[in-house]
Amino acid sequence: MNHFEMPVGLCMALAMNPEAMQKFQSLTEMQKWEIVSGTYAVESGKDMQQYVQNIINAY
Repeated sequence: MNHFEMPVGLCMALAMNPEAMQKFQSLTEMQKWEIVSGTYAVESGKDMQQYVQNIINAY
């Protein structure tokens, strides 16, 4: 990802969910940006895990 940095919480949550990590890696740069942008509204680790799980279903 060349245009923005991955939030640490997102990286950690993706590392704990291999299926979501694989899905995230297959997305376009725009889709990745949308996901990263959405993480700023996530307030807890548990919420981040759910957010990452939703990547599988949403994309």
